[in-house]
Amino acid sequence: MVTLSTALQNRCLCPFEGPTGYNGRMADRQHHSRRDFLQGKAAAETLVNRAQEWAQGWLDSMVGPLVDRMPSDPAMHVRASRRAMACEFAVQYHQADRKVANAFMDAFDLIEAVEDQLTIYRPESTVIDINKQAANGPVEVDPDLLGLLEQCMCLFQETNGAFDITSTPLSRVWGFLKRTGQIPNEEELAEALSHVDTSKIELSGQEKTIQFLQPGIEINFNSIGKGYALDRVAQFLDEQGASDYLWHGGSSSILARGCNRASLDEYWTIGLRHPLEPHRHIAEFHLRNRSLGTAGGATQYFEAAGKKFGHILDPRTGWPAEGIFTATVLAPTAAEADALATAFYVSGVEGAAEYCANHAEVGAVLVCPKENQSDISIHAFNLPPEDWTPSTIGKT
Repeated sequence: MVTLSTALQNRCLCPFEGPTGYNGRMADRQHHSRRDFLQGKAAAETLVNRAQEWAQGWLDSMVGPLVDRMPSDPAMHVRASRRAMACEFAVQYHQADRKVANAFMDAFDLIEAVEDQLTIYRPESTVIDINKQAANGPVEVDPDLLGLLEQCMCLFQETNGAFDITSTPLSRVWGFLKRTGQIPNEEELAEALSHVDTSKIELSGQEKTIQFLQPGIEINFNSIGKGYALDRVAQFLDEQGASDYLWHGGSSSILARGCNRASLDEYWTIGLRHPLEPHRHIAEFHLRNRSLGTAGGATQYFEAAGKKFGHILDPRTGWPAEGIFTATVLAPTAAEADALATAFYVSGVEGAAEYCANHAEVGAVLVCPKENQSDISIHAFNLPPEDWTPSTIGKT
C-alpha cells in the first residue's frame, strides 16, 4: 500500500524504476550548468525557490488528508515524483506500460513549465508581468492561459465569489505571503478588500488579452494551479497514448485515468482521512477518468488572542473561512476539483449544496465539526454508491 500523506511534502514518493534507470529527480539536478553555478545563478534560484516554498505552503489548500490504496508490488507499478509548485508531484502507472515511460518523465517538465508561467514567488513569470501591466492596458496571453482565466471567471460567478483569483491583497495583509501571521486592522482590511474582485478582470477571446479595470488588482492561481497543471499533463499523456495512471500534486490534487489494473476494480481507490483521528478513514472514493481535490486549514494557521486563524480566506469578507474541517470535491477536471474544494470550504455546506444541485457532474463531501468540537459531521452531495464508500462516522 502506498500512502499519499503529509510525508510527501518532505520527500519523493519513489524514484522511477523502469528499464532506463531514470530517476525523476535527475532532471532537476541537470537544470544548472557549471557556468551558471559559478556565476551564482543556481544559488540565487535556489534561494528564490525556497522563498516560494515557504510562502506557498501557507496558501496551499490542504496537506495530506488523502490516502491512495494501491498495491506496492514493483512488478505491477512504477512510481516517479518530482518537486514543483512547493509540493511533491507524483505519478503511479503500470510497469507493462514502459513504452510510454518517457512520456511520464516529460510530463514532469510540463508541470515545471506551468509553474514557471503561473508563479508569483519568483522574480519573473507570465503572471507577474500581467500583474505589472494589465492595469495600464490589454496584455496578450497564450490560448492555454486564456482558457484558464475564462474558467476562473466562470467559477467566480458560479460560486458567488467564493472562488476569487484576485485575493492576493488579503493574503498579504494577513501576513500569509511572508508567513508572519497578523490580524489586520479595519483600515488595512478594507483597503485590501477594495482590490479583490475577479469581475474587475476583462478578457478578450478574440484578441487573446487580459486587462484589469482597476489599479491594484492582482491575479494568482494558488487554489487552482496544481489542478490546472495536472489537466495539462493529462492532455499531453492522452496525445502520447498513455492510459491507466494516477497523478497527485501535494496529495491534495488528484487526477485518475483508466483503472488500477493490479486490482479487480475498474477504478483507482482514494481514502479520506478523519481530520481528528488521522489513522482512521472517513470514506473511500472510486476514481476513473475523474479528478479529486480537497481543501482545509487545519495545518496552516497562526494563533492570536487565543484563537486560530486559517490561511484560506473568504474573499467576500476578507476573514479566514470557518466551520469546515475539509472540503473534498470530485469533478471532471483537476482544476475544477481544486477550485471548488476551496470555494466549498469558504461557502460551507449551504454553498456546496447549492452548487451541486446545479452541477450534477460535481460531487462533494464536507467534513464539519459538531458543536462540541470533538466529533464530526459529514455532508455529501451528488455521490452515488459507485463513486464512494462512506464509513458510518458522523454521517448526516
